[in-house]
Amino acid sequence: MWETEEFGDEHEGRPGVLLADGTEPGPVYFDAGSGPTVHQSTDWYVYDGTLGAPVATEMRGACSCGWRGTPRYPLDWEAVERRKPYLFDTSGPEDDWDSHITDVQARTVPLPVDLTALLDQVETRLTALTADEPLAAIRAAATLERMARRAAADAVYSLDTVDGPDWDSVARALGVSRQTARSRLTHYALRR
Repeated sequence: MWETEEFGDEHEGRPGVLLADGTEPGPVYFDAGSGPTVHQSTDWYVYDGTLGAPVATEMRGACSCGWRGTPRYPLDWEAVERRKPYLFDTSGPEDDWDSHITDVQARTVPLPVDLTALLDQVETRLTALTADEPLAAIRAAATLERMARRAAADAVYSLDTVDGPDWDSVARALGVSRQTARSRLTHYALRR
């Protein structure tokens, strides 16, 4: 799985697969015995035809947000080491997902340049402080958390209108789904 620190599981990437007819298969289920749970997987390497799984013929980039890459990459099962499928080259789908993330970031609300520089300085200084004076770093982190909590709550209340925020615009500006945007803003508002 591929992910960024900023978007986490909102934009978790992976190599997706396609069957010979061009469709994306559903999960593969593995019955592990008489227990109540059945394991399922959508990892690309389970679509190799064994244990009743369908056979994938191509790969493409995929993201948890629903995005699917357009380029397709042939999947040669003879080149996949059964016990070490992670050694197979999935760089094409990953590069496509990287481009998707670049597009998502381009649509988010930009941070002011001076604030970005200041945040970079704070991170650099905190990293050094962690090595030299860990307790001071913890105190500084607590101060930053308080500042961020107040700023986030004030920003949420600034967005509030009679009809509430435009959730599509908020989601796009933050690079997340509508549900996550609502959850995040509610979380910030309740922590005021």
